[in-house]
This record gives sequence, C-alpha cells and structure tokens, in this order.
Amino acid sequence: MSAKQKPSVWQGFKAFLMRGNVVDLAVAVVIGAAFTNIVNSVVKGVINPLVGAIGTQSLDDYSTCLSNSCKGTHGIQLMWGSVLGATLTFLITATVVYFLMVLPMSKYLARQEARKKAREGTQEVIEVTELEVLKEIRDALIAQRGSGHDER
Repeated sequence: MSAKQKPSVWQGFKAFLMRGNVVDLAVAVVIGAAFTNIVNSVVKGVINPLVGAIGTQSLDDYSTCLSNSCKGTHGIQLMWGSVLGATLTFLITATVVYFLMVLPMSKYLARQEARKKAREGTQEVIEVTELEVLKEIRDALIAQRGSGHDER
C-alpha cells in the first residue's frame, strides 16, 4: 500500500489561485480601482465645485483650539474640518456610486429576471397546450378504435 502523498506548497498555491472566487475577487479589485478614478473625477470635477459655490472647497483649515494658544505645533487643536471633509467626501462618493452604478444595475437585473420569468411562463403554456393536443389525439384514437371504425 502506498501512503497518500501530501500536496506540495506549490500545488496548494496553484489550487488556491484556480478557485473561482479568487479570480472573481481579482477582477472586482481591478474594476473597483478603475471605477474609483471615475468616481473621484465626478466628485472633484462636478460635486466639489457645486459645494464650493455654496461654501468653501477645503474644510481642512477649520479647527478649534482647546488650549490658551495654538500657534505652530503648540497647543491642543481639534482638526474637525478635515474630519467633516472626509465624511462629506465619503457621503458624496457613496451617493454617486449608488445612483450611477447600484440603482441602474439593480433595475437592469430586475428587468432581466422579469423577462426570464415571462419566457418560462410562455414555455409552460406551450408545453401544456402541446400536452392537451396529444391527449385529444389519444382520446380520438381510442374512441375510433372503440366504435369499430378501423380504416385499413
């Protein structure tokens, strides 16, 4: 009897790479990186100027000093403007992603599913109709045989 061979590290790595979800994840990362450029362009080129027309384009300068003096690196300074800016950037990015990608894709998938169900429903009607026709032919043949009307 031969003992079962333990797979090598290379074979294990190769099996890991060949799993479907690893390839899907790699594709998702590449597409996500490319889509990030699109979203950032929309945010920087369209959304930020609109927000800047109302207020300021950079919130990084807004802060609050908790000590007596906040000059240079001395004092305790809360940089709440940068936190607010990052939060707004996240919300704007999430909004752009939702309305430009998620919502249209979900509507598209819902239409595809409705078409698929409609095709399946039509196919069932056709199959039922064919079955009914075959039953009628069978019944007619049985009735013909039973009444003695053989045509030979």
